[in-house]
Amino acid sequence: MATAETTPTAAAGNPLDRVREALARLSNKQKVLLMVSIAAIIALLVAAGTLFRQNEFRILFSNISERDGGAIIAALEQMNVPYKFNDSGNAILVPISRVHDVRLRLASQGLPRGGAVGFELMESQKFGISQFAEQVNYQRGLEGELSRTIQSIAAVQAARVHLAIPKPSVFMREEMKPSASVMLNLYPGRSLDAGQIAGIQNLVAASVPQLAPASVTLLDQSGTLLSQMKSKLLEAGLDPTQVKYIQEVEASIIKRVEDILAPIVGPGNARVQIAADIDFSQAEQTAETHRPNVTPPEISIRSQQTSETASTSPTAQGVPGALSNQPPVPASAPLTQPPVAGAGAATTPTPPLPGQLNAAGVQASIANVGQPISTSKNSTINYEIDKTIRHVKQSVGTVKRLSAAVVVNQRKEIGKDGKLANKPLPDGELKQISDLVKEAMGFSKDRGDTISVANAPFTVIEKDEGMPLWRDPEMISLIKDLIKYGALAGIIAYLLLGVVRPLLKTMLPSPAESPATVGSKIDVLDEEEGEEPVQEHVPTAAELLEAKLAKARELAEADPKLVANIIKEWMGSNGS
Repeated sequence: MATAETTPTAAAGNPLDRVREALARLSNKQKVLLMVSIAAIIALLVAAGTLFRQNEFRILFSNISERDGGAIIAALEQMNVPYKFNDSGNAILVPISRVHDVRLRLASQGLPRGGAVGFELMESQKFGISQFAEQVNYQRGLEGELSRTIQSIAAVQAARVHLAIPKPSVFMREEMKPSASVMLNLYPGRSLDAGQIAGIQNLVAASVPQLAPASVTLLDQSGTLLSQMKSKLLEAGLDPTQVKYIQEVEASIIKRVEDILAPIVGPGNARVQIAADIDFSQAEQTAETHRPNVTPPEISIRSQQTSETASTSPTAQGVPGALSNQPPVPASAPLTQPPVAGAGAATTPTPPLPGQLNAAGVQASIANVGQPISTSKNSTINYEIDKTIRHVKQSVGTVKRLSAAVVVNQRKEIGKDGKLANKPLPDGELKQISDLVKEAMGFSKDRGDTISVANAPFTVIEKDEGMPLWRDPEMISLIKDLIKYGALAGIIAYLLLGVVRPLLKTMLPSPAESPATVGSKIDVLDEEEGEEPVQEHVPTAAELLEAKLAKARELAEADPKLVANIIKEWMGSNGS
């Protein structure tokens, strides 16, 4: 029982002493190997942490000028913000947690300036500056402000504006109009449509007095004249809105035709193209028509005036002589007035009675009145003029003509050899398809519409699978990272499991074995050392005691200090 108590006693002690004892069990070569392994593990862990920290950097600014880059780096050093450059050297990276903070703080300092100065150039005007220098600074500021405004467009990466503003002249014949040129640097894969080009032209033209949009020239980084696209549309009399309207009309007709053909020939078995001729001209017509007013039932009298006079006083008339002094012969018939249609009862004269004279609306006996010397009658009738006024305004965007082209895929059937074969559609079915297309597109023969329906086999188009996975840059970068991190993890695992762990087992042996186990091991060793197998011997009590005493002697000889400590503990426990 005394020997069994040596295990907890041996485990107790100073930790530093136990470490020394553990290291004492290793040879010098093992000690060097252990230290090198621990140093390598620490270095690999530091390298892995550095790689992980590099992934936490994000782009602060990219594609900036050298002047702005130097100013930004100086500001970052003043703010004690770590930074680095990307592989191509055109971007500055900072920790992801400080990207937005640094951007706002740099913006308060006016960084980056973008390479172009704006109207802040006018803030530091020197006293006594000449008018020419002041005008040059104003033009530079205006160019810089226009460049910054154009750069705010999503597709524009950088822009430069050059203004040619002539000097004003008092002579109208010598006066010149200003012009402008804009150099655009677009992002890769981006482009500007006609509407955006027209917007940039109008933006620059509206910022300079007397500058026409047609005098603004746009150029991209590849030297392509972008403003020519707009000029062609202007020459054709169309603008982007009208072109878009034509495309919408054609797309709507194509959709209607495809929807009506899909149940018959199947989805994807018909291709339809529509060409629409749209009239965008605005016309207003005013017509005033005058027709002759001669038909009696349709005659309309606007006004009528009749004047009739009669005089009974003799007046000298005619050639002097006896013939002219004689009274005229009485009329044999009464004076009448032809009836006028539409004049009514007021225009119908009253017939004279027998022996009466009707003159100027007065009836009297010829014998009493006497024979009149002179009578006169004037009648004026104004008729209404037939007039028609027509005001016609034609609508904008009317369809002048439609042209349709339809291609229908041939029907696939299984042939005698068991393979699929293309079979043309019958003429009756093609005529039915043509009639359906006419109704769907609103075919008009008077308008001059045309339609063409063809039946042909479709060619199978191979699908583009795109870039293979092993050539994808993102996948390549991911594989490189995995290999890099996997190599670090493998080296660390090898050092821990293959080098450090066996050394630790050597340094820290298992607890002391029990006496029974020692005795059995001694028997086994004796049996292994013997040349011939010995018959199993059951130890007696004296032999067991002798074995224990031998083990105690070995321990005392190997480590006397440890045995002395154990004896002291026994004596102290007995004394208590």
